[in-house]
Amino acid sequence: MPIVHLFPGQGDFTIASLVRETRPGGRLRGVARQVYEQVDDVTAEHRLPALAPWLLGPHPPGGRELAEAPVGTSQLALFGASMTIHRALCASRGEPASLLGVSFGEIAALTAAGAFAVDDGARIAYDLAQVLATCPGGLTLLRCPEETAQTLIDLLELTGEAVVACVNDDRETIVSGPTAALEAVELAARGEDLAAVRLRLPFSSHHPGLHDQAKVFEQAVRAYPVAPLGPVVYSAVAGRAYTSTEDLPRRLADCLVRPSKLPQVLRLAVRSRPAALFEAGPGSALAGSARRVLAGPDTTVHAPLGDAGFRW
Repeated sequence: MPIVHLFPGQGDFTIASLVRETRPGGRLRGVARQVYEQVDDVTAEHRLPALAPWLLGPHPPGGRELAEAPVGTSQLALFGASMTIHRALCASRGEPASLLGVSFGEIAALTAAGAFAVDDGARIAYDLAQVLATCPGGLTLLRCPEETAQTLIDLLELTGEAVVACVNDDRETIVSGPTAALEAVELAARGEDLAAVRLRLPFSSHHPGLHDQAKVFEQAVRAYPVAPLGPVVYSAVAGRAYTSTEDLPRRLADCLVRPSKLPQVLRLAVRSRPAALFEAGPGSALAGSARRVLAGPDTTVHAPLGDAGFRW
């Protein structure tokens, strides 16, 4: 049965689950130390808190403490978490046939596929964090299909301001835009008895108004060498698998200005075959969406740090 690793974006970064699995005696402690020591080459370059001793030490940070750390710290922690879980899964379950990246998760997916060295993947994560700090607005999760979210935007005459940023499944859509536009969308959604939750991310993304920021990020990524991909990498933003001639710096920059649509690329990656999918991240939201999209007896979906009793 083919194995697919799913690399999530930033919206479901649960530091507590990572800390639990990397405490002394934890299953991931050894591989986490290896990964974060590589990531700490980058924290040292930018005078950020060293993550290996912080996350693996006697007093690891909570979510709020990590979020309040200097810009880039949280992104480097998430990048390291994804690489840690990916490596642990490879050791216990075998190498994946393909990888699927969602938004920020594309950086770790491409690194896991060999396109970037781990330290350069971390540098790209840091570069993106710096760019995101210049992206005003925010992101709101709506518990509704994409079509309903777009109808709300149209009825509010906010087209071009608020946009559909991410389609997770037929129950969840994320909207991006200026704060005032998001407040209007949230109010309208609640008026229709739809749950609306502002993500705890201090930036917008997947918005066509971020063209200038995307150009800055693309140029930053071009500073790093790119090697041929090993496993196939699927992109929720591109909506397909990357090719051997792909312009990866541009594709990563697309994540700032183009929407992420998970259902179609999940189906493409599985291709109606039996498959085992594993979330290479510390949360379980991506796995939850995959279960809803690929519901059926032939596909299993696991969130190693989110599923109680997961057996490595």
